[in-house]
Amino acid sequence: MKITTRAKSLLSTCVLAATLAMPAVESAQAAEELQLAHAYPSDHIFHLTSTTFMDELKKNGADIEVDYHPGGALGDWASLFEQSMEGVVPMTMSFGASEYDPRLDLSWLSYVVADWKEAREVYGPNGKMTDIYNEILGDLDLAVLGIIPTGFGSIAMRKGVEAVPTTFPEDGQGIKMRVPAIPIGIERYKSFGFTPVPMPFSELYTALQLGTIDARGTAPSVEIWQMRDVIESYILTKDYFEHAFWVVNKSWLEDLPAGEREKLVAAADVTMAKIWDEAQSIDEGFLAKVRGSGVKVVELSPTDMAKAKEILYAKEWPYMEGIVGPEIMTMMRDIAGIK
Repeated sequence: MKITTRAKSLLSTCVLAATLAMPAVESAQAAEELQLAHAYPSDHIFHLTSTTFMDELKKNGADIEVDYHPGGALGDWASLFEQSMEGVVPMTMSFGASEYDPRLDLSWLSYVVADWKEAREVYGPNGKMTDIYNEILGDLDLAVLGIIPTGFGSIAMRKGVEAVPTTFPEDGQGIKMRVPAIPIGIERYKSFGFTPVPMPFSELYTALQLGTIDARGTAPSVEIWQMRDVIESYILTKDYFEHAFWVVNKSWLEDLPAGEREKLVAAADVTMAKIWDEAQSIDEGFLAKVRGSGVKVVELSPTDMAKAKEILYAKEWPYMEGIVGPEIMTMMRDIAGIK
């Protein structure tokens, strides 16, 4: 079969056109896919952080498609932390999972800051803890995009329990207190006189409902609001400033094209500035809702607060020094104003 010159020319033109079109098609399909997951519902600051970040990515023209899974759809916070370390879920918002590095218990340390102004100076964008956390999490193949504030953590008693512990360790005797499965949490509530019961967050609501435990610790106001129907009283020990890590798998980030990586980091920086601007009012808003819901909110007297701090500075802080060393703890004491 013969092909005429004109037909050959036409065929060549079609092949060339198809060849030239292929990079455009590939480029249209080449958007980077980013799976972002966390364990909390839509009224949590993690969701606001996530949606703000996705909006900022679009404004920056980033060629990154975010596959977003809130509410624990892909696991609880500790599981997601591990999945981000492994690159399975490249990005998450999670707390310090010290089973992977005991130094992460530093993020739960008690009575470091007294108010939101101090918290921003220590934990906010370019705060005093930024370099320390970057060093620790970098060893786990994680890059820190930001430190997300959730508010001061306190303790809560389940519905039906009339005890309102405010003087420690006396008032803690005989009370089963849920704590996250982290060594420093167990140490803290033991020092406060409670019987610590390590338990995953996913089991907490049911345990309060059934009376498996009497109380819960490490509780910011947003979580009390979410569990208000099983909470009798909320005692404002404010024993630590709760903050979470917004992390991305370091290897995944470094594999991004430089331009896309810059857009992602820029979007994260803008997001964190906005979140810190709003976080205090969000936390105070949830506390107001808790008060209005019928939960009894109790503040410690100055004497009881001073005693609580004295206990933890004497017991928990030396314990932490054994993990992170005297240099870091000297800095923490300077921050907290401990002589």
